[in-house]
Amino acid sequence: MLITELGWRMDMRWNYRRFALATVGMACMAGVASAQTLTMGVIAGPESIDPHFTATGTHSEALKHVFDTLTHSGDKLQIEPGLAESWRIVDPNTWEFRLRRGVKFHDGSDMTAEDVAASIRRMQQLSGPNPTRIYVRRVQEIRIVDPHTIQIVTDGPAPTLPNDFIRLFITSARATAGLTPENANEAFNSGRAAIGTGPYRFSSWTPREQFAVERSDNYWGNRPAWGRVVRREISNPAARVAQLRTGQVDMIVRVPAADVATLERDRNINVLKAETVYVFNLALDQRESTPQVTARDGSRLAANPYRDARVREAIDLAIDRRALAEIAMEGLGSPVSQMVTPGIFGFNPALTIPTPNINRARQLLTEAGYPNGFRMVLNFTNNRLPGDAGVGAAMTQMLARIGLEVQAAGQPAAVIFPARARGELSNIMAGWGTLTGEANYYYAANAHSNNAQLRLGAFNWNGFSDPEIDRLIQAANVELDDKKREGLLQQVGALSNEKRVVIPLAAVASAWAMRRDRVTLRVGRSDEETYAWDISPVSR
Repeated sequence: MLITELGWRMDMRWNYRRFALATVGMACMAGVASAQTLTMGVIAGPESIDPHFTATGTHSEALKHVFDTLTHSGDKLQIEPGLAESWRIVDPNTWEFRLRRGVKFHDGSDMTAEDVAASIRRMQQLSGPNPTRIYVRRVQEIRIVDPHTIQIVTDGPAPTLPNDFIRLFITSARATAGLTPENANEAFNSGRAAIGTGPYRFSSWTPREQFAVERSDNYWGNRPAWGRVVRREISNPAARVAQLRTGQVDMIVRVPAADVATLERDRNINVLKAETVYVFNLALDQRESTPQVTARDGSRLAANPYRDARVREAIDLAIDRRALAEIAMEGLGSPVSQMVTPGIFGFNPALTIPTPNINRARQLLTEAGYPNGFRMVLNFTNNRLPGDAGVGAAMTQMLARIGLEVQAAGQPAAVIFPARARGELSNIMAGWGTLTGEANYYYAANAHSNNAQLRLGAFNWNGFSDPEIDRLIQAANVELDDKKREGLLQQVGALSNEKRVVIPLAAVASAWAMRRDRVTLRVGRSDEETYAWDISPVSR
């Protein structure tokens, strides 16, 4: 398929999908009051009402109800039209996006190319623990052709720009005019700047408690079934399940693995399970000195042991991935060979899942000069993805088997990610999802050397750097030939495993549970995101 035909074909597929969903939606809504409220129990909510504040998945998921994106991500992460109805390559360094006509912001103003340009510029300027500027890092120049046509000039060929733009949230240029990184959160959180084009308008937000939205009457797409949506933040898994059982919420996301079988036997509950693109991994600090590693007696070590390839290999060989998936994740996971899952463009089928080898791991530590091991803190998220706390606890025991003294330090994502960005951690076990459907999304942000000038390595916090990996990533960044780009990404995957840029552990499966008499979820998305428009009220 010629790449210039992409926009037209995508537009046709999107129109068909909208028609199909509208038909299903009308059937499901028969006899149901249109002003119904959907109450969801979620593991985490937004960290601000500014959609550009952070790239965290739970933040993006919530705010997609209020702010629309330039392109959309389908159930299987396929790229579909959003506020851009089509796109094409003008020349190797220029993409042109045609914007959907008749789109209104919630304040009644028209959405135009000026708003797209202003949104890109905001994302380029903002920074934080998980900066959204990674989605616009290739943008060098913005040309407004007319109110509904915009051209993006990139720093060389950018084959995956439409993929990146699934996280390009469009905010109102007028509402955000004059905002700075210092005052933007206040303006959005108060509702003053929370003007989007999404199916719902911002209603209220209580941090760590509840996010509520009301249906927008001037939404450009299909009218949502729910008049009001409340996303109740219930980080405690047992409490989430309890509120579902007692009917305080209509449905919950990220059902604890231990409760899946029990809920499946409950005649009042429906459970839906799906594989996701999230992969748990262990990243080890490779800076010259690291703050959370000492000798077993607490004294300072002469060097950071994680910088030694033999130590990284020993830690890798200590890990039983199948046990993590089957026991720590209680069956809601699968062992992995790399940081991207099958189906992601750039997945390398030649890579195999490592087999644990405790004796070899101990030998490697001895060869590296640590016959008695050392003392370390193991940092891990405990509220972000299903099973992360269990995986962290199990990893502590696995590493102890090779002679390491490990202190478990599970913390909420809102605490651990800023600490990582400040350089306070020596390692972190957390999940990463290749949400754009292409491996370069992960590798360019994490495996490339942190290079502000090239806008690569934005999440490379641990100081890893390899010239050959950098070269391959940069080549993949600009390769328009799909077959060649796929080969380059597969080489990056192989080298990343060899160098142990990070240590891949297990892919995350997810489960949703809902009151059988209240709601039906159309699909379990592979990015784990849960949207109100995929949920239908049950006819009564």
